[in-house]
Amino acid sequence: MLDLAAELNRWVEEGRDFAVATVVAVDGSAPRGPGAALAVDSRGTAVGSVSGGCVEGAVYDLCVQALQDGATVLERFGYSDEDAFAVGLTCGGVIEVLVTPVRAATGVRKDASVFAAWLAAAARGGTAALARVARGPAELLGRALLVHADGSDTSYEGSLGAAHDGGLLDRPELDRTAAAEARAMLDAGRTGTVEISENGSGCPGGMTLFVEASVPPPRMIVFGAVDFAAALVRAGKFLGYHVTVCDARPVFATRVRFPEADDIVVDWPDRYLRSTETDHRTVLCVLTHDAKFDVPLLETALRLPVAFVGAMGSRRTHEDRNRRLREVGVTQRELARLRSPIGLDLGARTPEETALSIAAEIVAARRGGSGVPLTGSRTPIHRDRVTVSATAVG
Repeated sequence: MLDLAAELNRWVEEGRDFAVATVVAVDGSAPRGPGAALAVDSRGTAVGSVSGGCVEGAVYDLCVQALQDGATVLERFGYSDEDAFAVGLTCGGVIEVLVTPVRAATGVRKDASVFAAWLAAAARGGTAALARVARGPAELLGRALLVHADGSDTSYEGSLGAAHDGGLLDRPELDRTAAAEARAMLDAGRTGTVEISENGSGCPGGMTLFVEASVPPPRMIVFGAVDFAAALVRAGKFLGYHVTVCDARPVFATRVRFPEADDIVVDWPDRYLRSTETDHRTVLCVLTHDAKFDVPLLETALRLPVAFVGAMGSRRTHEDRNRRLREVGVTQRELARLRSPIGLDLGARTPEETALSIAAEIVAARRGGSGVPLTGSRTPIHRDRVTVSATAVG
């Protein structure tokens, strides 16, 4: 739902009622993963997608129904051999969709205000996690809790178990456990499900929470203000990265040459890398293929806990660079992290084709893809790269 946050936040600000259907679980092959969403407002306007078209009509109807009766529902869609014309996924997978109404009127449901607060945070690029009950007791389905980045596990908005709708027993332990699990997902920057018990213990069983983590976009830092960099900046923005271009030469590192970059830095690459903030999602692309820049830069980069380090250059340049890096103390294990020559073998020639090959390798590294053609291969088309204390997608 993160890709719809800005639009849905606008709907909230305009006082529109709407319902949002969110993919909370995927089994097998499916067009879109957990977090994909379709929203429908009271005017019948629809935005987003949960399946790329397979079940959109049925999900649209569920959203309309939720707007009418105010009920949250969990629906399962899959392919049926017995009835090939039934609503389902032609790709053979199964998805579970949580449909939640969000009413503009105050006091209708406490969860709606929590949902709206999360949308506001996500729309402005803030760091916050929304935890909703996706499976569990019927009276708790859709209940929401919001965790911000600047608080402890006991600091949160909303409640999964409080009696704010009447007729329910307070379950403070449930809220504290849910907040702790949501914070763990937020710290990892991941969206997915986590199992807890109905009484609030951390042991799996009885309840599934779907946690959507809104975090700032990951960083891509492109070193070297060359023609290939301009194309890679465009590819990085397309993939959702916050893109920085760094070069020590002010005549090349200019806004005119890189109008789509978020940041342009004139500094020695290794000095800038040592001073800037990176994390486990950061992608570093070294396009200078000049030893005086590359060696000190890569010596620093290969020792940082970042997602990807790649360097441009011929195979001869790569061998010479590796030799120089070994001479300054870079270990073989550290060198093994270096993707050089950077990019997948697409036969690329132009800057745009080269940027595409680099972007393809970044996606493959992030998602655990093989980079081989899908035609004739038996590798999964969709896969989860990382599993933490949840069914997570990066």
